Amino acid sequence: MPRKKSKVESALRKKGFEQASGDHRFFVYITTQGKKTAVRTKTSHTPKMKEIPDNLLAQMSKQCRLKKADFLKLIDCPLTRENYEKILKDQGIE
Repeated sequence: MPRKKSKVESALRKKGFEQASGDHRFFVYITTQGKKTAVRTKTSHTPKMKEIPDNLLAQMSKQCRLKKADFLKLIDCPLTRENYEKILKDQGIE
C-alpha cells in the first residue's frame, strides 16, 4: 500500500536518518552513537510525487536492509530506532 512521501521522509528522520541533498533526497542512517553507516535510501524531490508506490517502497526497504513488512513498521512507527539498529547489528552493519 503506498505511503505519503512526506510521512516516509519524516519517519526516516525520526528514526535516525539524516537528509543530504542532491538530485534526489538522500537519507543516510546515523547510529545512536553518531556513527555514519553504509545504509542509504532516497526519495524523489519531484513535487508531483505525493505518494511513494509499493514498488519503490520495496526498493527502499532493501536499501535499508529490511524486509518490506519491517520497513513499513519502521515508517508507521511500531519498529523503534533501537530495534532497527539491533537488526542492522545482527546483519553485521555498524
